[in-house]
Formats: sequence, C-alpha cells, structure tokens
Amino acid sequence: MGDIAVNIIGAGLAGSEAAWQLAERGIKVRLYEMKPQNFSPAHKNEDFAELVCSNSLRSDDYEHNAVGLLHEEMRRAGSLIMAAAGQTKVPAGGALAVDRNAFAAYVTANLRNHPNITVIHREIEQLPDEDETLTIVATGPLTSEKFSLALLKQIKGQALSFYDAIAPVVYTESIDFSKAWYQSRYDKGDARDYINCPLNKEQYYLFVDALLEAEKVEFHDFEKPQYFDGCLPIEVMAERGRDTLMFGPMKPVGLTNPYGHEKPYAVVQLRQDNKEDTLRNIVGFQTKLKYGEQQRIFKMIPGLENAEFARFGGIHKNTFIKSPLLLDRFLRLKNRPDIMFAGQITGCEGYVESAAVGFMAGYFASALIKGKEPVLPPETTAFGSMLAHLSDTTDVENYQPMNINFGLFPELPLQMTAKGKLRKLKGMERKEAYCSRALEDLNGWLEILKNTD
Repeated sequence: MGDIAVNIIGAGLAGSEAAWQLAERGIKVRLYEMKPQNFSPAHKNEDFAELVCSNSLRSDDYEHNAVGLLHEEMRRAGSLIMAAAGQTKVPAGGALAVDRNAFAAYVTANLRNHPNITVIHREIEQLPDEDETLTIVATGPLTSEKFSLALLKQIKGQALSFYDAIAPVVYTESIDFSKAWYQSRYDKGDARDYINCPLNKEQYYLFVDALLEAEKVEFHDFEKPQYFDGCLPIEVMAERGRDTLMFGPMKPVGLTNPYGHEKPYAVVQLRQDNKEDTLRNIVGFQTKLKYGEQQRIFKMIPGLENAEFARFGGIHKNTFIKSPLLLDRFLRLKNRPDIMFAGQITGCEGYVESAAVGFMAGYFASALIKGKEPVLPPETTAFGSMLAHLSDTTDVENYQPMNINFGLFPELPLQMTAKGKLRKLKGMERKEAYCSRALEDLNGWLEILKNTD
C-alpha cells in the first residue's frame, strides 16, 4: 500500500482531519492547499485549519449538549482537531475556545511532520481524471470560483448552492399545540406537512414592529449576496411595508383555525425538517437578525412562546452540495466513486461538525483502499446522526446546512413510570439519555475500527 495515495483538496478542518486519519492508518496522502499563493477573501493565516470567524468550538458539555457530545466522540476516536483544541484552549467557561493561531500552528506542524503526508501548495482548478486514486474534496464553504465551476460541470449543474439562506429550526415537541395545528394550505397533501401558528391583527403588527427595530448582523465584505425575491430575509420583507409579510410567508389563506371562529390575520408555518419529525423549520424566515433577537422575537408567535431552537436563521456565502442527492453512504459521488467529499461543502455546519465529517471521510477512504467495507457509525451517536443528516432524502430540494443537535438523533424509547405508564423523557433527563446512549454505542463502533484498521 506504500504507493497508494489519497489526494485531499483543502487543508481546512475537514481536510486536515481526513489527512491525519488516513496517515495514521498507513495511507500515503497528498494534501493540496492553495495558501499562501492564494487566499480566499476570509482567510489570513498561512497555516492549516484556520478558524475564520470565532475562536470558540462551542459547548464542551458532553453529558447534556450535542456539540459537546461530538467533542467527546472525536476525542475518543483520536481526532487531531480535538487534540489541537486541548493543547491550545483558553478560558471560556463551559465552552471550548482556543488560541486560534496556536491551534492552526499545532495542526500544521503535525501534518507537515507526518511521514505519510506530502503537502503541495497549489490551487486545484479541476477535478482529476477518473482513476483508482481516491480524491477527497474538502474545499469548505468558500470554495474558489474556478473549482466551483469544475464541480458544477461534474454534477451537471445540479445541487450546488452558493448562498446559504437558512430559516430557524425548532424542536417539534416544544411547539404549543393548544394554539398551533397541523394543516396544509387548502388541505393539499398530507395534513401533517405543516404546523400553523395563527396571529391576530394586534399580534401581527407587534411582531412586524419588533422585526423592524431588531439588531441585525452585518455582512462580511466577502459574503454580501444579491438578494432575489425568493430569498429575502424576513426583516427585509418587513422593511418593504408593514403588510408585506401577509402576502408572503405569513399569508393566512387556505387554512382553518380549529381554535377560533375568526380567520387568522396572519399565519406562520413550520415545515418538517427531518424524517423523524423532531425538527420543524419556520417557512420563509431566513434572517440576519442576531441570535438573541431571533429567540426573543420569534417567541412572540403564538404557539412558539416556549420554542427551543435547534438552529437559528442566517444568510451568508456558502458553497455546498446537496449531499443526499449526490453522495452515497460513504461520502462518495454516486457518479464518480473515486471522489469523496468532506466538511462544510457537504452541508454540515460548524467547526467540529466539519472536522467530524473529515474524520469519517478519512476512515471510509482508508477502509476502501484496504479492500474492506467501512463500518458506519451508529445513528445513535453524534457521528452517525451527522452522517444521517447528509443522507436524509426527506426534502432534498430544501436541504440546508445543519449544526449537530439532538433533533438529528433517533428518538429515545419511552420510559416506564412507577405507575406503569409510558412517558417521553424531557428536558435535562432527555439530553442526558441521548448522550449516555451515544457514548455507549460509540465504544462498540470504535472497538470495531480498532480491530479492522
């Protein structure tokens, strides 16, 4: 296997992690990175695994938090990214934050010094010709224009998005069904396709005024999109007139409120976001409001007063493919199995999520090169839940990047009460159960990896 090499395009978090996992498994890697000859508009540091926006990897609580759980799974699996974070962390309360320059330097040094990794500083503008050498594309959310055009040609112009217009996502169980109800407009399709939250006239105008007065996140110079009407932020629509939303995503037509005789003045709809229906996205509510403002204002909507958010909305430049349509379960292009994808270009969101998909791509590639069938991580783990999101064909046309969250995990079994009744776990007890189940199942998967590497 000494002559067999995997090409990895991009030395961000995903590419760096994939390279490390392959190299540690005895596979020769060629790691291509266009820096320092070329920088994207967001990158400044010549080192690998540059943290562009924040220096925080978010919560490190692996007993109650989904991203903290992913941290712990990565640590137990031997992640380079998590080792770097452990060596360079700075005080941040319950979060895991790092000295970003020291973090990037740690990753870079380990990769440059590994005998199985050859670093090549060159921008790749085309996909390689099809052959037996695997190529992992890990070019991230700011993939260069030339390489994006090459990708578009390979996937025949389909399913490559350049702007990420994200609507907030809430946990279905946190919706108040004493006010909300299931119904599709004009009763078309399945009645459970949409959940509806009604607003009367006073509630509607209070909501619009709050939108207009809210604090917004400014665009970076490199991510300013040219808006089109199907992708306007909710607050921009409101700026065009206080009644605009009633003729857009909040139009009240084709619906019957089962809780009142009066027709709603406006309606907010929530569409199913995953196959288990544990998550619902707020239709047409892509936004640049600050996260705290989103939470405050969207909880003004009747039925969402106690909503728990799995993801907040946003609009920013982001190149990603529609993975459920294009990739197989091992992250390979269905029409070019010699090409794999890793990181944010697959539609995961976040530093650690990107590295986790890089980990899986590295492991899958190693197993395939050795002629073995890769073993998929259990869906009950954070690894497996993230992979399941990349494979979820429930609504491919509306596929959007997603952070790891408990809404992606398979439902927990019902618990028996002392009185012999079945109940769903809720709150902190529910989060603890997700985490303990995940880590228990992870151990079995890691044992398999150890025996097959």
